[in-house]
Amino acid sequence: MSALVVARDVDFAYPGAPAGRPLALADLTLTVERGEILGVIGPNSAGKTTIIRLLTKVINPLRGTILFDDTPLADWSRWQLACHVAVVPQDMPAALPFTVEQLVLMGRYPHAPRRFFETAADLAAARAAMAETGVSELSRAPVQTLSGGERQRVILARALAQEPRLLILDEPTAHLDLRYQAECIGLLRRINRERGTTVFLVSHDLNLAAAVCDRLLLLFAGRVMRVGPPSDVLDADRLTAVYGCDVIVTDDALTGRPHVHVRWPEPAAKGGEARNRA
Repeated sequence: MSALVVARDVDFAYPGAPAGRPLALADLTLTVERGEILGVIGPNSAGKTTIIRLLTKVINPLRGTILFDDTPLADWSRWQLACHVAVVPQDMPAALPFTVEQLVLMGRYPHAPRRFFETAADLAAARAAMAETGVSELSRAPVQTLSGGERQRVILARALAQEPRLLILDEPTAHLDLRYQAECIGLLRRINRERGTTVFLVSHDLNLAAAVCDRLLLLFAGRVMRVGPPSDVLDADRLTAVYGCDVIVTDDALTGRPHVHVRWPEPAAKGGEARNRA
């Protein structure tokens, strides 16, 4: 495989951050290989969302270089980049005044940003994406009438309608029940294998990331702690240090991949009970 995305020595800090506060990202160096599923994990405020914003040109690095397809990201316009990179956010506003089909068709906009009407090819791409995500029967439904899980599948359909080479997902199963989690992950795997789409998956679910991803990137306080196969990154001592809780890692009986368990703390004894046991 060759790299689709390369970041070299990237720093970023948000404007107005208090003096002395660490950079949101510091010395970020990573590659995203063509055709892989790369998982990004780490605690809150580790820098996961900042990487998404950098890769989509919502923000620009303070230092360093990001390449997409061997071309500096600075040389891509946002609409040109959107022909190749699609994002599935954690959530979207529920009160959007559009039908499902209208929202999915918005994924075609980057391919002709000055065009006011969709073509037959646009309609075909949108309807194929809706079929893939199982929302075809909702095509005429107003988005504001959908459940959280249905909205998540619709926004995934919009991303697929872009026909991206890089699909970025931010907690894609956060609002889905078990059935739709399984269907969503099955769909991502199929898109990755059949279309060759590169997937950049941000998740707090370490076991999902371990089961699905080829490699994991572990972030902590804006810095890369480890990159590699799940069996290398998901080390109990490392995760305990990064997440600040007691972690146990075993091998999953079905997949052989690592499975992360949290040792839940026992509730503190009440004062009277503690005295009685003393």
